[in-house]
Parts: sequence; structure tokens; C-alpha cells
Amino acid sequence: MAIKKETIENLRQEYRSATLSEKEVAADPISQFAKWFAEALDGGIFEPNAMTLATATHDGKPSARIMLLKGFDKSGFTFYTNYLSRKGKEISKNPAACIVFFWPELERQIRIEGTLEKVSKEESEKYFHSRPKESQLGALASQQSQEIPDKTTVENSWKELTSKFSDKEVPKPAYWGGYVLKPQIVEFWQGGPGRLHDRILYKRSDKNNWKIVRLAP
Repeated sequence: MAIKKETIENLRQEYRSATLSEKEVAADPISQFAKWFAEALDGGIFEPNAMTLATATHDGKPSARIMLLKGFDKSGFTFYTNYLSRKGKEISKNPAACIVFFWPELERQIRIEGTLEKVSKEESEKYFHSRPKESQLGALASQQSQEIPDKTTVENSWKELTSKFSDKEVPKPAYWGGYVLKPQIVEFWQGGPGRLHDRILYKRSDKNNWKIVRLAP
């Protein structure tokens, strides 16, 4: 089915649900994120922890994918993955990254830039064994981002592992674990009428302090 160029050009949404003021936000971005995340949970947003993770090679070639946030605190924002995946290989060469949350029902977006570090082995172990056993087996069965001849390759591996560990604890693979994004810049975006959106940016001034500024929409 052909879609006319004008059809896409004319897709528009007027934002009017809320405003955002630099005088009203929290003093630090983690507290402000917690406030917005709680409102996303209360608002019944589908998978509010879904985020776009953007990484890049050492020479700046970007890539992006959807990930799930698994925790946050003052140290940063945590997710888990295969360290040997494409993203994992990129992070090992270039730890700079960006994550973006978009909650259209609330007309909100959050963009976070910073540096990625691996979480401790103990933290990765704890989270790995909190996952459903099927997910644990999936991490063992799939060599993420590697070329495979067909889907049955992974399915057969998963079946073999399911039988092998039917009555045993699944070991966390050495190549699987968490990263924490240490934020340097956090932007909160609230949609506004006439495209006059509110954009409040937190810039880290030192280890414990943030500067809050407004950006033009």
C-alpha cells in the first residue's frame, strides 16, 4: 500500500496536557525522574521503563535499540544485556551513550546522556537469578547479535538447555550482566501548544550539584 508523502507531512498532534517550569522541578534530575516515572506508572503507561539506548563505535558510527530500564538511583540508570552483543562491543570501545524515554500519553520525553560502566558481578548475579527461568535459559541459548543459519538453531539450543537445567540452577553466563549509565546531562521535555514545548535541562556542575537551564523548543 502506497502512502502519500503529504499523509506523513500532515501528521500532527497538539500538546496541551501540562507545562514544565524550571522553578518547579526538583533540584536534581534523579528526583525529577522519579516523580515523572511514578506518574507514568500511575497513568498506566505500557512498559514505562522501555527506552531507546543509543551507542556508537569508537569512530562515531551510531546505533540504537529499545531496552528496558531495570533500576535507577543517584548513581545512574541500570539495564542488563549480553556484553558480546553489538551494543556491548561498542560500549567496550566507546562508553559514551544516551537513553531516551518517550511517554506520548503524558506528552513527555526524557533524554539522558552520560557514560556507561559495568555493574558489579554480584549485582548482575542477583538480577539474573531473579528473572524467570525461561529468560535465564534464553541468555544462555542465544549468542546475541551473531549471525545464525535459522531460528531453529536457537530454539534447539534452548530446548537442550531446558532439559539440562530442568532441576538445576541456571548459571549466569560470564558474558551477561548490567551497565549503569552515569548521567552528565538530563533533559525533561513537556509537549506544549503551537510547538512551544517546555525543555528543562540539568547539566552536572560537579559530583553532587546540577545546573538547571531552559532550552528553546
